[in-house]
This record gives sequence, C-alpha cells and structure tokens, in this order.
Amino acid sequence: MLYIITGGSGSGKSEYAEQTAVQCRNRTGGTLWYLATMRIWDDEGRKRVERHRRMRAAKGFETIERYTGLETLELEKRFEESNSAGLDAEQENDSLKRWEPCRVSQKPVLLLECMSNLVLNEFYAQENGAQERILQGIKHLQNQCHDLIIVTNEIFSDGVTYDLESERYIELLGRINRELGQMADSVTEVVYGIPLAVSTPVFAADERTKDVGKSVSGTERNAC
Repeated sequence: MLYIITGGSGSGKSEYAEQTAVQCRNRTGGTLWYLATMRIWDDEGRKRVERHRRMRAAKGFETIERYTGLETLELEKRFEESNSAGLDAEQENDSLKRWEPCRVSQKPVLLLECMSNLVLNEFYAQENGAQERILQGIKHLQNQCHDLIIVTNEIFSDGVTYDLESERYIELLGRINRELGQMADSVTEVVYGIPLAVSTPVFAADERTKDVGKSVSGTERNAC
C-alpha cells in the first residue's frame, strides 16, 4: 500500500509517519527501511538530521541515504549489503540464511523522508524530466515494497513571494504531490500533531474528470 503523509513544518508528520511504518511492519512481519533524502549543507541541516536519527533510533529501521535516482535503487541488494557488512565469509553466509525466510516471505516496509528534499535534489541535478524521474522512482519502489510511506510538505500556503527558480521548484513539488495523491491508498495531513485522513481515491482512472474533488474524509489515527 502507498501512504502519503503531509503537513507543515513542526506539525508532527515525521513522528506519525514513523509510527505508521512500525505498525505496518508489525502487521506484515517484513523488514523496516528508512530512505533518507536530505543532503546536509549546514549546521541547521545537520541538527535536523540528528534529531530524526534520535527519533527513529529504537524503532528498528535500517537506513538508506539516497538523494536522487530512486528509479535505479534495488532494495534487495541493499538488504544483503546491510546484513553482511563487516562479516567474514562464514558469518555472511549465516547472516543471509537467518534473514532468508523474512526476505522471501515478506516485502519490506519503506519510509521515504522526505519528498520535498528528493524533489529539490532532482530539480537542481536536472530540472528537465525531474517529475518523470521521481514518479518512475516511486513506482519502482512500490514494486519492491509491501508498504511505502512517503512524507511530503505543505509549503504552498505561506503567502511568501519567492524568486522564479524557487517558484518553479514549488510548482514541481505541487504537481508531484497531486500525482502521489491520485496514486495513494491513504492520504493523511498532520495538524498540530493530530493526523487527519484527507482522502482515499475512490474513482478509476477513466472517471477522474467526472469525479474530481470527491474524497472520503475523517479523523482516523491508524493509517494501517
């Protein structure tokens, strides 16, 4: 399943997304992965990354740092690398045998934190074709996961006037968020730490133009 979790800065969306990922892992019995997309450019960014690491420290996440190119990310390969790191040949073989039942029986649960950083990275790497690359990457991850949880940001209602380059980035993120909303099984906005179920798409692709705007609303706290 695909879960989209959004909210403003400091809304509590990251904590809720981690809780959702853990609940999904507990339900499926698969491995739990955290896909970090934020590049560290300054002390503020470093502190933010450290805070997120502390938040998820005891939750059982395996972390992947990937800033662009999700369309080529192979989780199976990263799974083997993670579980054999620093081991000799015999230990590596034992490790893979131990994890084999989990790997075969269940696809992993993956939390992507966050879409706004991924879009920013792809935008500055090569603006042309960024939307197509990102959506292709998300579909590629979906095919490898039992559950994919994506954190994105609400940055469109602050009333601030930006430079043209920033405006293009914001427009790109907006287009991608809309596409993800149509793809998602669940869309949740976190406001003041309270998760609000925004919508679950209920119309087929060929009926979108007729039923645009319809949604299922509520205040369910458990996205799983």
